[in-house]
Formats: sequence, structure tokens, C-alpha cells
Amino acid sequence: MLEEKEYLTKEKHEEFKIELEFLKHDKRREIAQNLEYAKSLGDLSENAEYHTAREAQAKLEDRILKLTDLIKTAEIIDNHDKKTVSAGSVVTIKRKDTGDTYEYTLVGSEETDMSTGKISNKSPLGQAMIEKKKGEDFTVMTPGGEVVYTIQSIK
Repeated sequence: MLEEKEYLTKEKHEEFKIELEFLKHDKRREIAQNLEYAKSLGDLSENAEYHTAREAQAKLEDRILKLTDLIKTAEIIDNHDKKTVSAGSVVTIKRKDTGDTYEYTLVGSEETDMSTGKISNKSPLGQAMIEKKKGEDFTVMTPGGEVVYTIQSIK
């Protein structure tokens, strides 16, 4: 199965690289020390500290694998077409029925943050906007029914 591209801004890519280095060095060392301490407590079959440390180690290794893959394969959002909506676009949309306007930045799913107006290119709204041009209408299916928006601007 072909995986969809994951998009990252340069800043988020760097942030993930820093996190990965921290996890690979500092956090691994900390968990190794916790495991050694837990082993020193004796019987491992009934040793809660040991099982907790092993669980933390498994979660850490999963995160390291995910970040390594993401850093290696992500497409960096740099320059984007300002005539059509794509990853990296800052889009102002207007809801047809109410006239309400919204501004969103289209980012990869790893950077989604509604509190700052960053929506995923994989979200229903994000997918509906992709490749639309200024002045174009698009429809999004919501729990309350279909909602029609118009692209007001693309930066």
C-alpha cells in the first residue's frame, strides 16, 4: 500500500530532529538507569518498577522509530503555489450561508493545531480545499450536513 506524503514545515522538521536526538541519547540513558535500578530490586516477575521501565522503554523506541521515519520521508513545505491551495497555503475561506470567514494554514497531520489555525491537509476541510483557486466554491460534509465555502484568498 502506498502511503500518503507527510508534510512538515522547516521549523517542525528541526523540532522533530532535536526531539529525536534527546530521545536517542538522554531519554534512553535515563530509561536504562531505571531498568538497572528495577533489576536490582530482585524478582522480575513481580517487580512493578521493572515492568513500568520496560513499558517506558517500548514506548520510547516506538517514538524513536516514528520520528526517524518521519524525518527521513517527510516533504518539507517550502515554496507553494499561491494560485491554488496546497500544503503550506494560508487560506481565507467564507462560509456561504452565514458569511463567516476563517483563516487556516494547511499543514501535515503532525503539525495540526486548531488553536493556531493549522489544519491537516488530510482533514475533510483540508482535503476539500486542495487545488482550489481564489473565488472557487467547495463543499464539506459535516455532522450537521453539507456546508459550502468560497476561497477568499491564498497566501
